[in-house]
Amino acid sequence: MHHVVGQYGLPTPPASPLSFDHQKCPIQPQHIAVQPHYQARFVPVTPEERIGSILQGTTLQLTGILGTGAYGVVYRAIDTKTYIQYAVKTLSKFNPDGTPLDRRQVDFQTREIRLHHQASAHRNVVSMLKIIDEPDCLFVILEYCPEGDLFYNITECGHYVGKDELARKAFLQILDAVEYCHSLGIYHRDLKPENILVSDCGQTVKLADFGLATSSDRSEDYGCGSTFYMSPECLDPSSKRPFYYCAPNDVWSLGVVLVNLTCGRNPWKQASQDDHTYQAFIRKPGFLKSILPLLSDELNDILGLIFTPNPDTRITLSELKARILACSRFTEAPTMALPTPPASPEHTYIELDAAPPSTCHQNA
Repeated sequence: MHHVVGQYGLPTPPASPLSFDHQKCPIQPQHIAVQPHYQARFVPVTPEERIGSILQGTTLQLTGILGTGAYGVVYRAIDTKTYIQYAVKTLSKFNPDGTPLDRRQVDFQTREIRLHHQASAHRNVVSMLKIIDEPDCLFVILEYCPEGDLFYNITECGHYVGKDELARKAFLQILDAVEYCHSLGIYHRDLKPENILVSDCGQTVKLADFGLATSSDRSEDYGCGSTFYMSPECLDPSSKRPFYYCAPNDVWSLGVVLVNLTCGRNPWKQASQDDHTYQAFIRKPGFLKSILPLLSDELNDILGLIFTPNPDTRITLSELKARILACSRFTEAPTMALPTPPASPEHTYIELDAAPPSTCHQNA
């Protein structure tokens, strides 16, 4: 399954199994920033050429490609001594045309690594284990799990839709991870099923891909993230403020993820004036139940508190957690998971479709 997400369009590797019991990597932020080694144009190797190679100073051998992006590749790797598998995310030091990254781009890479490392102390954030600095790229060693991401588990495995307790368990883990990040002053800004990784047959989920994360509680980077999951204030630079708050924006994204988990669909293409479905919801709060018949009245009320256009009155994470715990049922009745076609931009907007590639105004 090909994913193109994150700050540089890199795919996110799956999380590790619960049995993975390695310590978090002892990386200090000041050791992360790495300057490009070359000033001349660099001729990159093809992704396939790296397969079979052993990473410098390790016993990790790259065995296959999990995904590709504009600035790098994510590989599957195996430790040739322990036979434990890992995901290895490459962060290229060069643009696709072979020119070195500029200072601004290097700063974005440094921020991604630093914030992910800080957050990975939480059990529901994918662990960052080690960073290997080579001349053309950084290799970021991460946990690996063959079960894939939440999008795949919803659409292909049918693990959550109509299974209230499993959906509740997964969503509470996501809430805990995001709440922990916010407590550290880290705001993800790209929360979606493709960035939530699954293990233990759907029982455990972990937050991944901090490519768009920020340590600022407010942002002027309008249109940062994935369109289906952006809050209205993130989409609209003409709002009354010259910025938007990142915490309520993450809460909004979680609301769309909650709809994905319980109904297998997206509520709208984007929360903007141009989207007729979203505008119908604004005019009639009960509208969601007409297009998402699985919703219970209780969950519909919770979604109303999340999808509040005014971020100042939107429900907080702690309030949301209390509501989720108290909700007796998410769906009207136990039901089979709705069939969902493969991800394709051509599908109607209320299907749970693959979100567009993550974008951020600052990276344009």
